[in-house]
Amino acid sequence: MIPECRTIREDILKVSHASGHGHIPSCFSVVEILYALYSVMKHNPRDPSWDGRDMFILSKGHAALALYCTLARFGYFPVERVYSFGAFESDFGCHADRLTIPGVEASTGSLGHGIGLAVGMALAFKLKNNDRKVYTVVGDGEANEGTVWEAIQVADSLNLDNLTIIYDNNLSHSRGLQVRQPERKLEAFGCAVREVAGHDVVALKEALTDRSDKVNAIVANTVKGFGCATLEQGQYEWHRKSPDKELLKILLEELNAASI
Repeated sequence: MIPECRTIREDILKVSHASGHGHIPSCFSVVEILYALYSVMKHNPRDPSWDGRDMFILSKGHAALALYCTLARFGYFPVERVYSFGAFESDFGCHADRLTIPGVEASTGSLGHGIGLAVGMALAFKLKNNDRKVYTVVGDGEANEGTVWEAIQVADSLNLDNLTIIYDNNLSHSRGLQVRQPERKLEAFGCAVREVAGHDVVALKEALTDRSDKVNAIVANTVKGFGCATLEQGQYEWHRKSPDKELLKILLEELNAASI
């Protein structure tokens, strides 16, 4: 685990402890994905509305806290602001709001809808002959929504090669209707598919910059709660749980051990 991603996870744990909110295992599975994305995307923390920026949509809205902590570490706002997460009238709601948080491009949380917004943005850039790119992270549980596959079908039909879909394959829906072999399904829907280890920042960066003349899709194989044994072994228990003082200490110790 690289130090920057360890720090983002530490921020997630501390904010969750302070606020009593957070989908920690879901957030932990996308940390490297988000870090790699913001390392290769065109964006400007000093000017979040810069006209030349690429766009990122977190379709997997439950991981909003991971996005906040990543944006903070890339300089969009001080991480201390995120500690109001989930509080009454806080800008930092449990789902991201594009009207209140610098760097958030779309208000998401209703699963299956973010990818449709991403497709629309990618089409708009195509129509304007603009070389800006669009990225979206979709969760494997979210992929049960028909709108996900309808959006991909539209993207393929319109040849949106400026769109990259990152599929967070953390097997979160293994107790429900798990999407089997998502790489084959994405390929069948017309995508150019790359499968990578989802906690390998170097591999993720390579996949994100290796583009094709089709809709780009990356299947990132991840682990819910990655970096903390307690979270990895108790994914369902921790779906909505936040740590008290003693559990926070345990989780931080596990995180430190995993980072060595």
